[in-house]
Amino acid sequence: MKRMFGMLAGAAALVGLALSSNAAAAADKVVRIGYQKYGTLIILKEQGLLEKKLAPLGYSVAWTEFPGGPQLLEALNVGALDFGTTGEAPPIFAQAAGAPLLYVGYEPPSPKGEAILVPKDSPIQSVAQLKGRKVALNKGSNVHYLLVKALEKEGLSVTDIEPVYLPPADARAAFERGAVDAWAIWDPFYASASAATGARTLADGTGLVKNHQFFLAAKPYAAANQPAIDAVLAGLREVDEWAAQNVKAVAEQLSPKVGLPVSVLDVAAARQGYGLRPIDAEVIAEQQRIADTFFALKLIPRKIDVSAAAPGSKS
Repeated sequence: MKRMFGMLAGAAALVGLALSSNAAAAADKVVRIGYQKYGTLIILKEQGLLEKKLAPLGYSVAWTEFPGGPQLLEALNVGALDFGTTGEAPPIFAQAAGAPLLYVGYEPPSPKGEAILVPKDSPIQSVAQLKGRKVALNKGSNVHYLLVKALEKEGLSVTDIEPVYLPPADARAAFERGAVDAWAIWDPFYASASAATGARTLADGTGLVKNHQFFLAAKPYAAANQPAIDAVLAGLREVDEWAAQNVKAVAEQLSPKVGLPVSVLDVAAARQGYGLRPIDAEVIAEQQRIADTFFALKLIPRKIDVSAAAPGSKS
């Protein structure tokens, strides 16, 4: 009998060890997600929907906020992040730097969600008058391409202005104290600056750029954790469907989280495109045009093949 109890105790110990090992393995399965001050990912974070989708798969979530897409993709490049969202330009710069990224989804165009601003009392009345002026922007961000195309429309190049590369918070400070003449920026910083300072819009993306938002994963992570990536995309799909029908609720829900008034977020939310789309040949071709433009301007060090970062790519 004692021997039987000993055997049972030993079996129980083995079961307990197995369970604790499984728990430890599950705890090691994490999706590290980078988000920005505004957008669908932060809504997904605040609603707690993703955690519910990932728990049955044995994954947890680690969220990290970034000031912009370039900083977010740098974290992905060094292996500190698995998934994130950026505008059009950051993936181009990241791929040129060798980042192992994978496009996994995108949202409809939001050309009105980014703009080139000048102070309300600035003598500058057109993009053409930016020649020789200081323009603040987050290097490699979506507005980098907006600035390139806006200048191009006026027969100018980025070499005709003096770029001042600053993240949004520092750029806002420089803009307000008059250290720069203009500021290329996106929502909600755009909506916030307009409301708080009366900044004038020289040009937004209308007729110039699509301003897509992309969702990207680290390619090695996606290859080993496809169920987790699928769960994230499913969560984003649900949030997008909800947000498209509840723009006011989006602003109200995010206001205390991002520290901006509902009135400001109302403006930003109304300018955003909603509806997660799978990566297709057309959007990859659009990204290739951006990449080719940046290479021609020597803004990236080498020519890249955007399709190498598309789903199904062998490289």
